[in-house]
Amino acid sequence: MSLTINALTRNDQGKGASRRLRRNHKAPAIVYGAGKAPSNITLDVFEITHLLENEESYTSVLDLVVDKKKEAVIIKDLQRHPAKNIVTHVDFLRINLKQAIVTSIPLHFNGEEDNEAMRLGAILNQFVTSVGVSCLPTDLPHAIDVDISNLAMGEHISLTGLNMPKGVVITALTHGDIEARDQSVVAVQEPRKMAKIEEEASPVVAEGADDENTENNDTDKDKSVS
Repeated sequence: MSLTINALTRNDQGKGASRRLRRNHKAPAIVYGAGKAPSNITLDVFEITHLLENEESYTSVLDLVVDKKKEAVIIKDLQRHPAKNIVTHVDFLRINLKQAIVTSIPLHFNGEEDNEAMRLGAILNQFVTSVGVSCLPTDLPHAIDVDISNLAMGEHISLTGLNMPKGVVITALTHGDIEARDQSVVAVQEPRKMAKIEEEASPVVAEGADDENTENNDTDKDKSVS
């Protein structure tokens, strides 16, 4: 399925110009790469928001149409308003369909409801939620499926245990010693062991600090809303 996003060339730059765009339901963006000069462009906020409702848009080759000229791109970076969740800026990377690209792909963990150990109370610990991969744009997967249905208590899946699509390689395993760079992706652990790990990882908070921080946070939120 081809995903298309329309844009216009943007001549005005700076914070003032960006604010004017956002007041008119537009979002500033930039497209760069493929040996060409960067271009400042303008997106329609409603169109880019609708596009991003499809999870696959983050890991798809998009057809970016700028002033009726089409380029193949991927989303390289995305910024949103911290409170309103509105897209405020997008970085697009031009790509060559015949050259490999490096990007991050999410992991989808499947089979939790069929895992016997977890039905008996075991805890699933996800150490990694996405992996950096290298592949041709036409081989780019939308996600990497990780089957955890048969993981027994104490077992784990590492990077080398992931079932990667043909033509897609994990970049972390292409440099130097593979064993040294391999790491656990997900594990099934006993609840007590998991609780101990979380306790050791959590910071020590002085008595009464939580209430004070909560009160301060609520005050800050009230100030930001007003």
